[in-house]
Amino acid sequence: MNNFLTDHLIHRDDAFMLIHKPAGLLTVPGKTPDLQDCLINRLLELEPRTLLIHRLDRDTSGLLVFALNKDAQKNISRQFQERQTDKTYQALVAGRLEGEGTVDIPVVYDPTRPPLHQVDPNEKKPALTHWKVQQHEQIDGHDVTRVILTPITGRSHQLRVHMQYLGHPIVGDTLYATTEQQQLMPRLCLHAQQLSFYHPITGQRLQYLCEVPF
Repeated sequence: MNNFLTDHLIHRDDAFMLIHKPAGLLTVPGKTPDLQDCLINRLLELEPRTLLIHRLDRDTSGLLVFALNKDAQKNISRQFQERQTDKTYQALVAGRLEGEGTVDIPVVYDPTRPPLHQVDPNEKKPALTHWKVQQHEQIDGHDVTRVILTPITGRSHQLRVHMQYLGHPIVGDTLYATTEQQQLMPRLCLHAQQLSFYHPITGQRLQYLCEVPF
């Protein structure tokens, strides 16, 4: 078996594969020739039936599910659309954040600064994120906070923009953190650590975990 699949496959059956996407790898190809190396293209070389269901930002690591037939793709995609799935992320954010809370403000694409997004209270589509502090840490003398993030909606860059909006950007975020906050870690410290959904054939509720690499 190809080393990539050996290293990153978490589960596989007749309906779907669950993959640990590494940070720095696109989920789907970009628009230019230099952005064709991506997770789905690597998987298609090994399993031609691979079908996309959802995606993660290039710099985010963690759990992604890919269907292996059209019925499974339709079923699991519907679960995402109808919010029957549960997803949690772990992140390191800059500064000392306390307690838990909810960010409820829309996030939209900023055409003046691609690929950035920004909060826009006038946007009609909601963006909702629950957050909860796990523990406080330090990196090179700088306070950081380990948090659990639960996105209720799935807007592009939602978690990254919402943490910036709180005044605690994600450590290593080259788009939304300060230069100092970016340099605390060599990667974006955002990881999709837990995913649960119903099996598209049996209907059994499944839950998968992926160890946090930072």
